[in-house]
Amino acid sequence: MKAIFFRRHGGPDVIEYGDLPVPSPGPGQVLVRVKAAALNHLDIFVRRGIPGIIVALPHILGSDGAGVVESVGPGVTCLKSGDEVVLNPGIDCGKCEFCLKGEHSLCVSFHLIGEHIAGTYAEYVVAPEINACPKPAGLSWEEAAAFPLTFLTAWRMLVTKACAKPGETLLIIGIGSGVGVAALRIAKALGLNVLVTSGSAEKLVRAKALGADGGIDHSPGAFSREVRRITGKRGVDIVLDSVGKATWKESIASLARGGKLLTCGATTGPNPEEDIARIFWNQLTVYGSTMGTHAEFADMLGMFRDGRLSPVVDSVFPLAKAKEALARLEEKRQFGKIVLRVD
Repeated sequence: MKAIFFRRHGGPDVIEYGDLPVPSPGPGQVLVRVKAAALNHLDIFVRRGIPGIIVALPHILGSDGAGVVESVGPGVTCLKSGDEVVLNPGIDCGKCEFCLKGEHSLCVSFHLIGEHIAGTYAEYVVAPEINACPKPAGLSWEEAAAFPLTFLTAWRMLVTKACAKPGETLLIIGIGSGVGVAALRIAKALGLNVLVTSGSAEKLVRAKALGADGGIDHSPGAFSREVRRITGKRGVDIVLDSVGKATWKESIASLARGGKLLTCGATTGPNPEEDIARIFWNQLTVYGSTMGTHAEFADMLGMFRDGRLSPVVDSVFPLAKAKEALARLEEKRQFGKIVLRVD
């Protein structure tokens, strides 16, 4: 099968396009013929090498994907050849104390398609049956591949962690990323007011076209003053910051008393300057979050089926042009999801 993979960790030059053996589904697994796969910043981190995570080489990138079930392994009961599915990238053991509580993303052996095991940048991928969910009929293959990881991550942060309510104000740091755009779509569907930041005037315009209530240029750095001005000195109820070191202190300063700071990543570094006094004096809450549960994925998927949510596809590349697609992602030129058309 054709695939995008690397044989050693490193820069963009280690990426290869070539042939690898078609995998076989084991017990409880399905083999999916991939129609489309989507890029995530995680793919760049995996290519560079993540401390503590050892992958079998050559390693196929890609966590998001949608396609058609080709064959099933022993014990598979709910899926059959020909079923159209979208993949939930998060894999859990189903047996540990956290899984038994329904907190699958806290599983002691939690791992991701494309991060720990072979991914979706290929003509075929193997996944557990429980991770292959019916594809929403109204979505194209590109759209179906574009939402799982980022929308699930944003859903858990906003709905489960922050318990976001209609009328509250959310500030999204660095709009244009997959998680940022997903959060904007979910927040507007839930009835929130949304402010966004970006260093790109074009991205701010595009965010407003998707429903953002205001945009802030964060290039000067001190965006919290503008947030305070817009909100009448009050601040926002929720901040979603996956940027990390470069924006963390300003994100804290943007929160209203009793506000909530959500984080699922740190693209500019994991060790920011902290403001502990503001956190305890204003009684702020910081929520860390990774992916989501099967129940959260099902709830989110229902909104896609009903047409209440839709992904934003930035661009589509053929699988053979994955290097170009990854370069666009690494240079932060995208708004929404970059997708690979596989078949």
